[in-house]
Amino acid sequence: MSTLETNSIAKYSGNNVAIDDSLNLKSYTTTQRNALTSAAGDIIYNSTDSKVQVYNGSSWDDLGGIAAFQIQFVIVAGGGGGAGIWGSGNMGAGGAGAGGYISNVTGENTGGGLSATQTMYIAPSTNYTVSIGAGGVGTQSQNQESGYEGNPSYFNNITAEGGGAAQSYIEKMALGRSAKGGSGGGRGTYINRAGVSTEGGDGLTGQGYDGGSVQGALSGAHNNATGGGGGASAVGANAGSDNGGNGGAGVATSISGSSVTYAGGGGGSGAGTVGTGGAGGGADGVKNANGGNGTANTGGGAGGIYNTSGVTSDRYGGNGGSGIVVLRYPNTYTLSQSGLTTSNINTAIGGTTDKYTTITAGTGTVSFA
Repeated sequence: MSTLETNSIAKYSGNNVAIDDSLNLKSYTTTQRNALTSAAGDIIYNSTDSKVQVYNGSSWDDLGGIAAFQIQFVIVAGGGGGAGIWGSGNMGAGGAGAGGYISNVTGENTGGGLSATQTMYIAPSTNYTVSIGAGGVGTQSQNQESGYEGNPSYFNNITAEGGGAAQSYIEKMALGRSAKGGSGGGRGTYINRAGVSTEGGDGLTGQGYDGGSVQGALSGAHNNATGGGGGASAVGANAGSDNGGNGGAGVATSISGSSVTYAGGGGGSGAGTVGTGGAGGGADGVKNANGGNGTANTGGGAGGIYNTSGVTSDRYGGNGGSGIVVLRYPNTYTLSQSGLTTSNINTAIGGTTDKYTTITAGTGTVSFA
């Protein structure tokens, strides 16, 4: 491929050869390298990747350590499901919490107001697991007072937790369900006895915020409004005397080159005004109607519901929005996947040397070549 030219080579004992100046390998960009007619053993310096590379007869391998490159990600879990109310006037259920939000995008925040998580490096030609969490299911029958938590999403070994379920007017959450989650679910109206907590569900540090609370009540009393679900960047608002709390806002990210907001909490409801869903897919609260669904592929929480005085129809909770994973990586690599649903696969990001891929459903693997 090339001829070695030098002014001075000294031979020492055995097969050792010394060159009195540094050896400067010929530099090629990746495009120039790929146009070469190469033979096994050829060595170059790749100026695109800043790597010394050797041709193994079929592909170019990096020298000087394990090949790895930086990847940026946003991982959003499924939002929490909404709760129901059964034949009760002046009763309501809170807004559901948003799915947990985790990001390592440079210069942005992860959920819960913390800075982005640590830089991640991954290796080419290696399978990395990905799963997209479904939204939590809302109440569908009188045997289900509370909604279900959202399902987790993950990339590699990083997991975002599902959003907390909305709390109903019943004192306790249904067996096996929790208002805690990536972001917490909002509190329902009914306080069965003195001393029972009026607080919304807890969010998870580094993923989201708590759900909104209601005003305290004595034994046998109840409130006229419900708390909003927590979001990735703000708590769910507390209920007023008659007004539902707003859902907490999600986090905006420009991982794809354009700003998109994910993981908003569901709005609460009340006898007065209903709470609005948090930016990032949270559903608005409603009165005298079944609950609204969080937006798909945002991790948004389901909206709260309220039956006003004299209205005794059964109401059902909405579903949480499904999660999403967005990956950003150098444009010298191409992503392939198995078992996943993607959009914008290997899309160039204008003004950068990066690509991105959005993963919207499934459990499977991604790899890069």
